[in-house]
Amino acid sequence: MTRFVPAVRAFALLVAAAVLGGASLPTALAGGGEWSISTNATGMNGAKHCLADAAILTQWEHRRAQCTRVVLSGTQERADVQYTCTGGGFGNSKVQVLTPRSVRIQTQGIANGLPFGYTIHARKLGPCPVVKR
Repeated sequence: MTRFVPAVRAFALLVAAAVLGGASLPTALAGGGEWSISTNATGMNGAKHCLADAAILTQWEHRRAQCTRVVLSGTQERADVQYTCTGGGFGNSKVQVLTPRSVRIQTQGIANGLPFGYTIHARKLGPCPVVKR
């Protein structure tokens, strides 16, 4: 029965996306680049991450997993995203654009069979640095 629930949830997300008419993420999350990710609003002790696609911020807890994201609602300032990952993890993220280069994401869900919930603050620093060999 537990394997059936994620399949039903994924189907419900796809139906919701079709009904809502394909909402999209804010353009602040378009493309890639280097981002500083922090758990506090000041950005202190932010960790730098080079992201090929900034939309991965909406599933930060599952950033290394293969997930299907559905934008339930979206404007240029806000978005509500649900996602389901292979292996049973899932989550919901609420994105708020603070500036064109700064977003706050409140996220919650289930990872490794346990609940999670936190807020991250992400600031785009620019393009990813070129690694010289």
